[in-house]
Amino acid sequence: MKVLYWILAIALAVGLLYYSMRGVDWGRLGYNLAHANLALVAAVLALSLVGIFLRSFRWRLLLVAEGEVSVATAFWATCTGYFGNLFLPARAGELIRTFMISAGTQLSKTYVLTTALSERAVDAIVLVGISAAVLLTIDQRPGWLAQAARPFGLAALGAVIAIAIIPPLEHFWISLVRRSPLPAPLRVRVEEILGQVHLAIRTFHDPGRLTKFALMTAVIWTVDAVATVIGAKALGFAISLPAAYLLLAGLGLGSALPSTPGYAGIYQFVAVSVLVPFGFSRTDAITYILFAQVNQYLITGTLGVIGFSKYRRLKETTPAIAAA
Repeated sequence: MKVLYWILAIALAVGLLYYSMRGVDWGRLGYNLAHANLALVAAVLALSLVGIFLRSFRWRLLLVAEGEVSVATAFWATCTGYFGNLFLPARAGELIRTFMISAGTQLSKTYVLTTALSERAVDAIVLVGISAAVLLTIDQRPGWLAQAARPFGLAALGAVIAIAIIPPLEHFWISLVRRSPLPAPLRVRVEEILGQVHLAIRTFHDPGRLTKFALMTAVIWTVDAVATVIGAKALGFAISLPAAYLLLAGLGLGSALPSTPGYAGIYQFVAVSVLVPFGFSRTDAITYILFAQVNQYLITGTLGVIGFSKYRRLKETTPAIAAA
């Protein structure tokens, strides 16, 4: 299965890179990058840092429903997880940040991982909503994104339904497990895991917490969109706010595909597909996305390395890690 994943990821990266890079003027690309406005680049880096902090704070809203988690712990776990996502397949960074939170708190790995995946599911719902809203209000419509939004929209709707109905049906799921032919020790273990999953999903059923989470999500994606607009301006390009939202939605949805580290090929394809209809040349679209990826590696890489060092020290000084 792992081999198949990498075959698909490499094939997809090569094919999309070939398609996206055709006709790129490398001299112009290098000139634009070399003459970027450094003050605006610094602003983009600062907004990226703010975005990561806001995401960690939003995740903490879910985590503290069942235990104490400091802002610093949530922040460094988020940085470490995002760093892992840049280099590991299948969003394995979610596991890294789960282990880091579990190592430093009394929260179980199952609970923490469920909150992390639920957070991602909500982001997917928001991205689908953003793409649908923007596509309805603009004339330039990247066809693949309009079509991709439909299956992702169905998946997002399924996630919403699951978040809504799983906790109220907790006794039903438990009864199914108890009537199953599984060995008794395994049944007990599955019941414990289901209990933690229900606890995590139930955090969204608190109106106050859900409202805060929704408001934070709106702020987070707005910060990212503004950073996109400023990043383009740093290179001498102009991206409208709706186009920035659409680009973020495309990058977010595209990252769900099998990918090599750094989403090579996928990000380039999304940038060309979304930005060219808005008047960008293929060279300018590739220039911008390479600039954005370098910034991502710079911020996430730096913070991730620090987070990994903190995680290693945490494991050495923590006598026991919370059970799953």
